[in-house]
Amino acid sequence: MGQQQLLLIILGVIIVGIAIAVGLTMFTAQSVGSNRDALISDMTNLAANAYQYRVSPTTMGGGGGEYSAYVIPPSLTTNENGSYTLGTADASSITFTGLSAQYTTDSVTGTYGSDGKLVGSFTFSGPNFAGT
Repeated sequence: MGQQQLLLIILGVIIVGIAIAVGLTMFTAQSVGSNRDALISDMTNLAANAYQYRVSPTTMGGGGGEYSAYVIPPSLTTNENGSYTLGTADASSITFTGLSAQYTTDSVTGTYGSDGKLVGSFTFSGPNFAGT
């Protein structure tokens, strides 16, 4: 083989290597984003459950207008996306934290108001979720 052919082969191997590295990076970023979105979706479902509890009268097992006695149902504390804990719960707001099952050092926290809607925005923590 000539020198030009060897240089073209080396150049081709380098380009393929770079393409594989970029592809892996993009796949990892997509995986992190998907997991974060799944945690947010699950926490939104928890917030809907908590709001349903809040608006139900105490005679029907509800909170009678308060979140303060709400407890996450055992069937909703853990799933394939992560595990969920109750932060603060008072008369007019409730906070949930979702810990990722895939990226165990990453979490999402959201506070929901008396209308069952998110107050402000979600807080992300951990090396993969921070800054997103």
